[in-house]
Amino acid sequence: MFTRKRIIIGAVVIFGIPALALAWWLLSPLFITTTVDEDFPLAANAVLPAEVAMDSGETVMVETMADAETMMRDAAGEWEKYDERVPAEMAMPDNSSMMDASVVKIKTGSFRDADSFHKGSGTATIYRSADGMNVLRLEDFRVTNGPELHVLLVPNANPQGREDVQGYLGLGKLKGNEGNQNYFLPDGEDGEGYGSVVIYCRPFQVVFSVATLE
Repeated sequence: MFTRKRIIIGAVVIFGIPALALAWWLLSPLFITTTVDEDFPLAANAVLPAEVAMDSGETVMVETMADAETMMRDAAGEWEKYDERVPAEMAMPDNSSMMDASVVKIKTGSFRDADSFHKGSGTATIYRSADGMNVLRLEDFRVTNGPELHVLLVPNANPQGREDVQGYLGLGKLKGNEGNQNYFLPDGEDGEGYGSVVIYCRPFQVVFSVATLE
C-alpha cells in the first residue's frame, strides 16, 4: 500500500509539474500587458538600432571635444550681446520625431478584432527611406496578449485562420501587446506584395488581429 502511494506521488510530481509549467506559459500572457514605445526609426535624426547597420546611419562628429566647447562658448558670447529675446511662440519646434522628407509611405491599414476574444486596434504602416530601407511601424497599437505572438506580412488581405496566412513573411516575435513599435523588412522585401499585417499565435495557430494594407 505504501509503495503504491509512493508511485502515485512520484507520477504526480513527474507529470504534474511540467503540465503546470506548460499551462502557465500558455495562459499567463492573458494576464500580462507588455508595453513598448519605440521612436520612428526613419526620422531625420533617428539613431538606428545596432542590428541595422547601414551607411545611411552615419553621424557627423565634431573633430574634438575641445573644438565643440570652443564653438559653444563663442555662440554664447554672441548671444549675450543682444537684449532681445525670441518670443516662446517663435521658438523652433522640436523635430526629434519629425519624419525625414525622403521617407515614403508604401501601405497602411488599421487593426481589427479577429473575433470576440482576440481583439486588436491601432495602425500598421510600411515606410521606405531614400536609401531603400523598409520598416513596418505599428502605432497606437493594442492586441489581446498571448503566447508566442508573431508579426506576419501576409499576401491575403483578409486572413481568417492558419490556412489564409500561406506565403507569409515573418518579421519576428511581437515586442509588446501595446505601444508603438518597429519591424524592419529584410533586404529585397519592400512590402508591396502583401495584403495584410497579421498578429499570429504560433502554438495555437490562431489569428489574433489583422490590418488590411492599402
